[in-house]
Amino acid sequence: MTGAASESTFVYVTFIRATPQALWEALTSRAFTERYWFGMHHECDWQTGAAWSLRFPDGRVADSGEIVESDAPHRVVIRWRNMFRPELNAEGDSLCTLHIEPVEYAVKLTVTHHMGRPGSKFIEAVSGGWPRILSNLKTLLETGEALMPLVATDD
Repeated sequence: MTGAASESTFVYVTFIRATPQALWEALTSRAFTERYWFGMHHECDWQTGAAWSLRFPDGRVADSGEIVESDAPHRVVIRWRNMFRPELNAEGDSLCTLHIEPVEYAVKLTVTHHMGRPGSKFIEAVSGGWPRILSNLKTLLETGEALMPLVATDD
């Protein structure tokens, strides 16, 4: 977690053997997302201004927000708010940017999750979640199988 005294930011960079389009599809396709995001899925049309939600396998909303910017297959910015943990919900909206850029025979994915307040418990929580999710995504794209095929829980 980094950032000035008035903010909290998590940044994760990974390189994945895939094309920008294949990574974009993996990030936005419900069927693909369920395979690496522990059974969870997005509901969204991925257009700027669209409503966005991340849902548990049983359909409950885990997180919700709005697509602030969408430039397929290069970048998406999501206004993101936790909906199932009251202490995280109370912190308000965060911004999550997923930036995809081609590099040689792979793509570089940079995830930046930002909360405009210091000491964010939400950013602390996503700092533990994003590495697991992105490791699963990378392994699934490169091998066809998820690294950790676990089911999501709401703890």
